[in-house]
Amino acid sequence: MTRYAIDRAHNTLVAQWSTGIGDSASVVARFTHDQLHQNTRQLAAELTHLSHICWRSYTHPATAADRHGPHSLGWHRQQERDAFAAVLPTLIATQGLTNQPRNTKIEQAAHAVARILHMLNTSQLTTHVTTDVAAELAAIERAERGDLSERAQQAAALSREDASPLQISQADRLLHDNPFGNQTLFTEVDPTAAAIAAAHWFYAAVTITARHSGMHPIQVVASAEQSDKPLAIESLTDITTAITAGARARHVVMPLIRNALHVADGHLRGILDVQHRITVAQELIHAARADHSELNLSPDTIHLPLTSLDPARPAPDLLENLLHGIRTCWHLYQHHSNPHPGTVGAARQDQLRQAFLTATREEAAIRSERLL
Repeated sequence: MTRYAIDRAHNTLVAQWSTGIGDSASVVARFTHDQLHQNTRQLAAELTHLSHICWRSYTHPATAADRHGPHSLGWHRQQERDAFAAVLPTLIATQGLTNQPRNTKIEQAAHAVARILHMLNTSQLTTHVTTDVAAELAAIERAERGDLSERAQQAAALSREDASPLQISQADRLLHDNPFGNQTLFTEVDPTAAAIAAAHWFYAAVTITARHSGMHPIQVVASAEQSDKPLAIESLTDITTAITAGARARHVVMPLIRNALHVADGHLRGILDVQHRITVAQELIHAARADHSELNLSPDTIHLPLTSLDPARPAPDLLENLLHGIRTCWHLYQHHSNPHPGTVGAARQDQLRQAFLTATREEAAIRSERLL
């Protein structure tokens, strides 16, 4: 989403948004010296809220809802998306602001911006703000079509409950060119779609590495360094297990991301996963007590993760985990090709790398019909 702020040094309203790697910013409008600072800060806050609510229609589309009947979740989401049409007329309205019907959160947010603009009472400011909001809405619409160019690039930092087949195909092409990933994957592709494609390529890498090393696929996954992300292996193991059982990459990735988004909203969907986590934690406590472990484990000291992904950014987090998993497969493949890689010359290193990439591409191509 776009965040708005006041640049006091230049007395301007600034819009800033993420691009997947780094942020972009632009000047929306310049204030006159007699405009109240409190009102301008409030304007920035209301515009940020409006952007947040509008982008939620992208990250939580009606098509991803389970129910679509009257007053269902899908119905409410579609009502919010349809409210895009009322945003710009609300901002330029000069009368009747207090009497306008505000049936959706988007209409309420647009009305709050219009009220501040009315207080500031500057037609030029209203024009500049309306122009910027129009650009923001257009960016969301482009992202919905799978076009993450220009201002729509901020979608590359968001996690969506659905994924465009066009975006998945684009990510698949990028990973074919470089199975280890590149910057374009993080800046020009929706991360949910990229994670789906990456899961497909990760499984291909796990398969050829297991075949090459004689290890079980789960052993390959378990060899990944956990570093500062101890839950990364959990998500990679879940994906490997499910795809091995015949699931498609999309059907494995989407529940992981959606569940994390539910946690971010402050609630859990379903209790089976939580029951499993509690059971594992209880078994850990009992095992520690039975072994007379010095670890001070008790129900009050256990920190139980509700999801294996970062709820604030589950899709980018999962994408990073999967690319880390692919690199782990390469290191393991390399190790089993030569136990002492430090003694291998550059030519041999490059030969091994090309063999790994070729085998991964061939395996991914064999299972290409199970990507979507």
